[in-house]
Amino acid sequence: MKDLYDLKFVWKICLVAAMGGLLFGYDWVVIGGAKPFYEAFFGLTGDDQVWRAGWAMSSALAGCLAGALLSGVITDALGRKKVLVTAAIMFTASAIWTALSGNYGEFVMARILGGIGIGLASNVSPIYIAEISPASMRGKFVSINQLTIVIGVLAAQVVNLLIYQYKPVETGASAEVMLNSWNGQMGWRWMFAAEAIPAGLFFAMALAIPESPRWLLKRSRGDEARGILVKIGGDEYARKEIEDVEETLEGERKVIHFSELFRPRLLKILGLGIFIAVFQQWCGINVIFNYAEEIFEAAGYDVSGMMFNIVITGLVNLIFTVIAIKTVDRWGRRPLMLLGAGGLMLTYGIMGSCYYFGIQGLPVLIVVLAAIAFYSMTLAPITWVLLSEIFPNRIRGASMSLCVSALWIACFLLTVTFKPINAALGASGTFWLYGVICLVGFAVLYRWAPETKGKTLEEIECELGG
Repeated sequence: MKDLYDLKFVWKICLVAAMGGLLFGYDWVVIGGAKPFYEAFFGLTGDDQVWRAGWAMSSALAGCLAGALLSGVITDALGRKKVLVTAAIMFTASAIWTALSGNYGEFVMARILGGIGIGLASNVSPIYIAEISPASMRGKFVSINQLTIVIGVLAAQVVNLLIYQYKPVETGASAEVMLNSWNGQMGWRWMFAAEAIPAGLFFAMALAIPESPRWLLKRSRGDEARGILVKIGGDEYARKEIEDVEETLEGERKVIHFSELFRPRLLKILGLGIFIAVFQQWCGINVIFNYAEEIFEAAGYDVSGMMFNIVITGLVNLIFTVIAIKTVDRWGRRPLMLLGAGGLMLTYGIMGSCYYFGIQGLPVLIVVLAAIAFYSMTLAPITWVLLSEIFPNRIRGASMSLCVSALWIACFLLTVTFKPINAALGASGTFWLYGVICLVGFAVLYRWAPETKGKTLEEIECELGG
């Protein structure tokens, strides 16, 4: 059967859908490079501006949560394709609006709009890819979404660096010098504006991809669904897929209400999905990405060393995400999730010990890279694979919406609590705490995480739903 698939067609539409991940990654990271300059431009540098500066930095998170909740309402009602197109429009509009912002209020509203696009894309992209991919290769294709996120992160870092280096500012320059520099007036705007190019391409290409055949079948549009499935795998593949989907959808084409997710049969699956989403954030790795400068500074690196190390972490992230794509359909989801939780638990223990005993320099960099490697090939991509697989067809959009909303809430809480926790426990205690969280995650995953490798979405639904 595998040889009969039109893999060129599947690759093409999955890569288009995964562009939502690329823009997610770019939009999420670009603000870090622009931060010193837009803060100077909008007067956010004084001690009395801490809360306004923090809101400018984190306002996109509010949009992410709103977009994730909104996606649950519209993804199952309007279809996956229309939501992808909507997200593309929001990314494009946000990039242009942010670049042209003349005051603080406009800047924040533009960032929230981009955050809504992230919330929509982070929900619907993996759903769409999972629903259109053949079962034997679904893990690989869904993992592409994480790969494009990593590429987007790296692209933002490179774009920020290139624009900054056009007319660089001295390290430690005052806010006034920052404001009057080219970067303080124009450079930060180009950092945001650059996103409009891939966002515009995403919009144009999203218009050309087909709708999810499973969503079409749920809406009684069987002829359209069959045409897409025949294109993917031929007549026999289409027949079997339609039979399986129709069996799970029998009598279930009514309007979906969120209250249905809390029925006992589904509550256990929803609880597992929310735990997986929250654990992906509270495993602590994003602290390394968000506060890399502070971590490497505490390890004894100067500014030049910190910048170099951040680039290295981005490359390691990319390399091990590619490894995940190669292994997810061979090793399976469950072993990789357990490897990630266990590996991070070990590396955090070592990292905390490095800080506790005053070990600096290369050993800390090696441990940080090991943690990123474990995360990039396990929890980062496999979380999205499992979340796109474990929910029944008719409530997949609504279920994913709740899980992705929980993920963004967890991300926000992780970000805002790191500095207070770090101040209270110190660097060593903070990483030991995340190590304990990973131990708890390992125990929960060992007890309840399912193996979905090689199974159709309908087979998974029958097994998990009883």
